[in-house]
Amino acid sequence: MTDTSDTRPAEGEARAPRRSRLRRVMRYIPLIAPLLLWAVPCWVLLYTGQSWPLPVTLVGTALFALGLVAMPLAMARGHGRRQKDRAAIVGDTLLGTSWVLFTWSILIGGLARLVLTVAGVGEGQDRARTVTWAVLAVSAVLLGWGYAEARRVPRVRRLDVQLPRLGAGLDGLRVVLITDTHYGPLDRARWSARVCETVNTLEADLVCHTGDIADGTAERRRAQAVPLGTVRATRARVYVTGNHEYYSEAQGWVDLMEELGWEPLRNRHLLLERGGDTLVVAGVDDVTAESSGLAGHRAHLAGALEGADPGLPVLLLAHQPTFVDRAAAGGVDLQLSGHTHGGQIWPFHYLVRLDQPALAGLSRHGLRTLLYTSRGTGFWGPPFRVFAPSEITLLVLRSPDAPVTRPSRTGR
Repeated sequence: MTDTSDTRPAEGEARAPRRSRLRRVMRYIPLIAPLLLWAVPCWVLLYTGQSWPLPVTLVGTALFALGLVAMPLAMARGHGRRQKDRAAIVGDTLLGTSWVLFTWSILIGGLARLVLTVAGVGEGQDRARTVTWAVLAVSAVLLGWGYAEARRVPRVRRLDVQLPRLGAGLDGLRVVLITDTHYGPLDRARWSARVCETVNTLEADLVCHTGDIADGTAERRRAQAVPLGTVRATRARVYVTGNHEYYSEAQGWVDLMEELGWEPLRNRHLLLERGGDTLVVAGVDDVTAESSGLAGHRAHLAGALEGADPGLPVLLLAHQPTFVDRAAAGGVDLQLSGHTHGGQIWPFHYLVRLDQPALAGLSRHGLRTLLYTSRGTGFWGPPFRVFAPSEITLLVLRSPDAPVTRPSRTGR
C-alpha cells in the first residue's frame, strides 16, 4: 500500500499542468503514432545492416506500409460513425501488433545488438539478422500469450481491506468488483456468462461494476451484457457509468442495467446494514459525463452523499482513479475504480500514470481515503493483455473493532 498523504496537495497542484501538457501532446498522437509504430520496426528489422535479399526487403517493406495505411483506415471505419465491427477488429488487432513490434524492436534492437557486439558474437550482418529474428520471435510469443490472457475468464484477486470506521457488524463484508468489461466488436457473450458464473461462486454481499460496460450502444451490445442479470449478491448490485458509456448513449446503458436488476448509483447512495452497523455505498457519474451534454449527467460527490450521516463509513464507486482527490476531500473511506486496465499492453502503463494517480491495486490518499484500482475484467480495443492480467476482485472489508477470531460465513 502506498501512503501519499504527505504529498497530495503538492501532487494535486503539479498534476493539473502535467495533465494539460499531456492533453496538448495527445492531440498530435493520432497523426504521428501510426507512422512511428510501423516505421520504427520496419527500419530496425529490415534496414539496419541485415542485407536481406531484395525480394525479402521489398515484401517486408510492403507489409509494413500496408499496416501503416490499413490500421488508421480500419479504426476510423470501425470506431467512427459507421461502427463496422469487422473493421474495428482488424484495426484494433493491427494497433496491438504494431505496439508490440514497436516496443520490442526498440528494446531488443538496442539491447541485443549491444550484448552481441560486446560478446563478439557474429559479424555485423549476422548480428543484425539475429536481432530481427529475436524481435519477431518475442513479439509472436507475446501476442499469442497476450491474446489468450485477454480472452480468458479473469482470475480472482482476493484481499482484505481494513476500514477504521467500519463497525464490527460489517466485518467480513464481501465486495466483488468487476469493471471495464468493454463488450465490443468481438462477440463475448459466452465469456460474459462465464465471468458472471465466477462472480457467483464468490458469495458476494455487494457486487459492483464501475463502468465501461461496452463499446457500442446498449441495443447493439445487449446480448453480451444480458448475463449480468444472472449475477447474485445478498445485499445489492450497483453500477456507475464510465467514460465509454458517454461515447455510446449512456442513458441507454443506465436503463439496461436497471432492467437487469442492478442499481445505477448516479450521484446517489444506498445504505447497507448488518449487525447493527451501516455502510454508505455511493456512486458518481464518470468525470467526462458533464462534457457529454446529457442532461443531469455529471460527477457530483456532494449529491451522492446528500442526506448520509457523516459519521458513517463511505464506500464510493467512481470509474476513474483521478476522482480520488475529490473523494479524499469529501471524507470517503474507500473508492473503487477501474479505467486504467493496468496499462493492458506493457509498457503503456507509463502513459497511463501520466494521467491517473494509480495504476492498479490498493493505495492511500490523504489521511483516511483508500483507493482500489482494478486492472479491469475485459479489454479495450486490441485483443491483447501483456504483463497486465485482467481480474475479478474480491475485497473483504475488515473492522478494527471485530473479534480477533473471524466468524465463518455460515455464522454471519
